[in-house]
Parts: sequence; structure tokens; C-alpha cells
Amino acid sequence: MSELPTVSLRARTPDDLDVLFSIAADLATWEERNPSAPAPLTRERFDARLAAPGNTSEDTVNFVVDVDGVAVGSASLFGYDSFAHHAEVGISLVREARGRSIGTAAIVQLVEFGFVRRNLRRIHLQAIASNAGAIRAYEKAGFVIEGRQRQHAWVRGTYEDIVVMGILRSEPTLAS
Repeated sequence: MSELPTVSLRARTPDDLDVLFSIAADLATWEERNPSAPAPLTRERFDARLAAPGNTSEDTVNFVVDVDGVAVGSASLFGYDSFAHHAEVGISLVREARGRSIGTAAIVQLVEFGFVRRNLRRIHLQAIASNAGAIRAYEKAGFVIEGRQRQHAWVRGTYEDIVVMGILRSEPTLAS
């Protein structure tokens, strides 16, 4: 396998907001990132959502995906179950960062953070079945397909399956 690019996960800064807004407002990829119905997103609404107290759970961990000092996306751990020690992962990248193994490198780091720093036992995610690039990236990072929710998502005029994937701390990853 080719070498993964140098990617870092870091805290959000005010300089990142334009990139993060461009991802959040991208209607072309809305369904890959969001279970709600597509709708135009204004900058004012985006900024208000970020500033709103309690807009995410205390357990949610949000990172900016950074390549050479430039924000190219976001990655999060959310939906923590503190009893069973699992959480869900999500990632969004600008179009120019896709297909370059940046997502794989970011997911590997996020998984390592979840297992080592947050003591998670399992991390899971959901992907639209037609998003083959994302599914390949998750598989390269060590995730396995655990199941499928048939015709579970309405995506650009058609119903699509949701692929459920997961990884256990005891399984090998690219970081191990």
C-alpha cells in the first residue's frame, strides 16, 4: 500500500470556518454527511449553530483535518455509550482532499484517539452504499462491514442502502 499523507487532527480555529462552512453548505454531498433533508445553509445559520451552547454533547470530540497547515475537513467522535464503551465516527472533506488517502489517514488517527485516549472498545460508522471511495477508505483503516440497512436513505432522488461498519480495539488497524 502507498504511504499515507501527513495529516493531523487539531482543534478548530477561526481561520478554519470558511472551509468548514463550504463543506457544511455543499448540497452535492449533503446526504453523505447529514440525515436531515437538504436545504440551503446560510453563513449566519452556520455560525449560530457553532456558537450555540449545547450544540453538541460533552462527549462529542470534533477535530479539524489538517494537511500541511491547511484545513481540509472535519472529523468527529460522537454518540458515546459510556457503559458499552463505543462511539460513532464521522468525517467530511473538501472535494480536493478526497481520493488522496487523507480521509484514511484521518480516520486511522481518530480511531487511535478513540481506543487509546477515550478507552473505547468499538467504533462504528454509517456510509451510503454508493459512496464507494469512503467505504474503501474505511476498510483500509481496518473497519469491516457489519451490516446493511436496506433503502434506508433518500439520496438525490432514490433510496439507497446504508452500510454499517465497525472496528474493535482488538482488531488490527493501520496505526498498529
